[in-house]
Amino acid sequence: MSDWLGPDEWQAVALSLKVAGWATLLSLPLAIFVSHALARWQFPGKQVVNGLVHLPLILPPVVTGYLLLLVFGMKGPGGRLLDALGLGIAFQWTGAALAAAIMGFPLMVRAIRLSIEAVDQRLEDAAATLGAPRPLVFATVTLPLALPGILTGAVLGFAKAMGEFGATITFVSNIPGQTQTLPSAIYSFLQVPGGETAAVRLVIVSIIIAMAALILSEVFARRLSNGMEGA
Repeated sequence: MSDWLGPDEWQAVALSLKVAGWATLLSLPLAIFVSHALARWQFPGKQVVNGLVHLPLILPPVVTGYLLLLVFGMKGPGGRLLDALGLGIAFQWTGAALAAAIMGFPLMVRAIRLSIEAVDQRLEDAAATLGAPRPLVFATVTLPLALPGILTGAVLGFAKAMGEFGATITFVSNIPGQTQTLPSAIYSFLQVPGGETAAVRLVIVSIIIAMAALILSEVFARRLSNGMEGA
């Protein structure tokens, strides 16, 4: 692939994989926690939390990016705090990962929540009556049974992170080698004469990566389901 793509194109592909990978990895534990809370717990403001989780799905991505810029930009409260800790993320690839994680989070939570709700709660209650604490019940009963849904959520989050454009370009701009991901690179190539060929190559790469992720998730989900049925 490195011979087929130019240096700038390969750089955008590598950065996109890096951003999407970290966005998925860092947001998955929180997505599992939030999904379990929404599926199993009753608490004041539950619908408000559910609405906030899904807000990035219905807001224009540019609005989400602007809000991130206000909070985590160099003049924002979060940005000043991170800068003081030496962890500034504005106009960095880490900021792109944050934007991608936030945009993909609702898709992850939705898939994982549905999977947890599909777990027979009587199995959890039976484990609890045998003396197992709730965290142990979750780790040994709920989590294994919900694994196919968790995997689906992770793939959806990864795919969304790979394709995120609006929030990313608003928050961290479109800096080659630093924040220029696949969608940003495709947009840039389409803005210059003769850039259509490079844009088409990146579109093909995007499709290949997305299809590979979906196929792998389907294979792993089937293996997990077959393994649980055989256990």
